[in-house]
Amino acid sequence: MTATFAQSARPARRRFRAAGARGTASAARDVLALALLPLPLLAAAVAAAPAAFAGGGTRRWGWGRDEGRRADAQAAKDAAAAAFYELDTAQRELRISIETITAVDSSPAARKAADDFAAFGRRIDEVSHAYISAVDSHDLDREDLDAGAAARARTDLTKAKDELLRAKADLERFGQGLGPLLHTAEEQLSRLAPAVERARQGLLAATVALDAVRDAGLRADDLAARLAALSPELTKLNQGAGQHGVPDTLRRAERLLQEAGAVRAEAEALPAKVAEIDKRLVSLRTRAQALTTRAGGVAPVLSELRRRYSAACWQDLQQVPDEASRAVAQAEEKLAEARRARDEQRWPDALALLSTVRAVLSTTDESVSAAGDRLRRLDEVSFDHEREVERTRFAIRDAQRLAMAGRSTPDPRHAGPLDAAVERLDRAVAGLEGRHPDWWHFLTETEAVRGAVARVVQEIRGERGR
Repeated sequence: MTATFAQSARPARRRFRAAGARGTASAARDVLALALLPLPLLAAAVAAAPAAFAGGGTRRWGWGRDEGRRADAQAAKDAAAAAFYELDTAQRELRISIETITAVDSSPAARKAADDFAAFGRRIDEVSHAYISAVDSHDLDREDLDAGAAARARTDLTKAKDELLRAKADLERFGQGLGPLLHTAEEQLSRLAPAVERARQGLLAATVALDAVRDAGLRADDLAARLAALSPELTKLNQGAGQHGVPDTLRRAERLLQEAGAVRAEAEALPAKVAEIDKRLVSLRTRAQALTTRAGGVAPVLSELRRRYSAACWQDLQQVPDEASRAVAQAEEKLAEARRARDEQRWPDALALLSTVRAVLSTTDESVSAAGDRLRRLDEVSFDHEREVERTRFAIRDAQRLAMAGRSTPDPRHAGPLDAAVERLDRAVAGLEGRHPDWWHFLTETEAVRGAVARVVQEIRGERGR
């Protein structure tokens, strides 16, 4: 609208100035014609000249002053048009900034900025309406425009221009205050396109990796289902930030990238996982067979324990052969289930079953080994129990020296447990008297004493390390 006012004003001004020039040329031609007339006609013409110059379409002698006022009014009109255009441009540029902020930021500060800009919009509508009314109220191209009308037009247009410039200055100050909000919003927008592209590329890479696994003859149904579940999120991502907002779109892109990356990693690792499953199937089957052989040697060990030591030394091992036999049978059954799960490509089930087999075999292996270890340790302590006693006494003395380091008297919190350890060791040694001592009880007691002493040492070092 501003451009229309300015453009319509310029042709009008040209027409007005051309009309003045034509009037001057016409007057000159009239004077020349009078000079060429015969003397009788010249006298008659001179007698009629005052009436001709006084009226009948000729201009008043005050024409130069009117034209100056018309020019001043036209200049005021042009200045107001320029101010109107500048204000409109500033408003449109600031609207882009506000839309950028509100698309990214929903904080109270951002909402206030949007409300303030809306208030500025209402003010700009008011001053723009006043400017348009001033332009429409004064026709500066009228031939009969007098000095008073030109002066009123200049005053009204100058007032409209001043209001437009004042609104523009206030709008610019408001825009300068949006700097921090706009910087944050632009920073997030600069992250948007790369984040969306990374998410799309991540989904593509996951799809390629899944296709490669399938080409290798592996179904990977669980990975395919996880990838398909991302489809609705991809649809929202493609709909863009205009519909879902920049923060939500950024979070969605990051989530898609992570989940697609996980699918891709698992798909790429699947061939190696399958190879590991096959290896573990063979290894655990071999271990189960070896454990069956070892479990067969528990019976002779138990027989030796019964022959040489009291019942308290071996009663807890009586069920080891039967328990080992049942455990190996259970392991072999689970191995068969794991093989079926592997053939059916139920990889999580296969891995879970193999973990169960390994746990069962490990527990059974410890039980089978316990019989042989028991016999060996009982033989050693029955031959020379003093070495076990000295080992335990040394641990107690070492703890006592640590407790007294830098002190004249020990801390009761440390001295009490150490004194109790000495008494407990003495009772264990006294329990060896008799024809058939309980060597296993003696060994467990000395181990318990060393454990109690180690806890005291750890407590002392922890306190002094603070």
